Amino acid sequence: MLVVAGSRGKSGAAVLSGTAALRAGAGLVTVATAESVQPIVAGALAELMTVPLACTGSGSISLDALRQFEELVKGKSVVAIGPGLGTEAETQEVVQRIVHSCALPLVLDADGLNAFAGRSDERADERAGELRDHAAPFLVVTPHPGEMARLVGCSIADVQSNRIEIAMRYAGEWNAWVVLKGYLTVVASPDGRVWINSTGNPGMATGGTGDVLTGMVGGMVAQFGAEMDRERLAQAITLGVYLHGLAGDIAADETGEGPLIASDVVRSIPRAWRQVQIELEHG
Repeated sequence: MLVVAGSRGKSGAAVLSGTAALRAGAGLVTVATAESVQPIVAGALAELMTVPLACTGSGSISLDALRQFEELVKGKSVVAIGPGLGTEAETQEVVQRIVHSCALPLVLDADGLNAFAGRSDERADERAGELRDHAAPFLVVTPHPGEMARLVGCSIADVQSNRIEIAMRYAGEWNAWVVLKGYLTVVASPDGRVWINSTGNPGMATGGTGDVLTGMVGGMVAQFGAEMDRERLAQAITLGVYLHGLAGDIAADETGEGPLIASDVVRSIPRAWRQVQIELEHG
């Protein structure tokens, strides 16, 4: 699995998403990150492989990094892109080009989504990389309500009052799986199905937990869903969302919701896995 994440000042996002992917069972995870922060990411966890990407003067990923991308995806099953990339115009163009051309399954989050904010309904010949013209065999987008509002050009209140309808509508329009985060996270598939997640708590509304979800969903798809069977894919994505919330619940039982941080969620992933296994074994 390949995670494209992180820029100057935002190395933590790359570490969280990469570590969560490992804990979700991806097996091997390579974090491709701006060379300005690659040593920090590499030193954070021995099990993470890292690759430095060419960066701009401000420390975010530059267009020169695209020359590395073709080699980076060889042997990978899934690409997760977005956490901590920043919103510099050049970096956003990198994201757009990857989404437009990458033939691997993609998980798109955070600044990966911001690269398309306000542009999701443009024609393909006007701007390369719009969401509905992704080259991936399947795309998973994981917006929080604010990101979704920017993507579709409405208010956060509109998103929150029509969560199921909006997730289903844009899953169809973008031919993508939409994971609309928040209380009772909505998972909508391109074929019109929808799931409502029952795990998670208010303490998870803290910085970095979305990066953890990106890694977990990508890790689950890498492990169970990349073969493109529709039912296996649905199980991988929804289980990733469920485990993420369950890990947050387990962590909150120990820390309380107020002090909860994203690293607590990552540390609780193994116990969440074990709890699900026990429930399945005992019905």
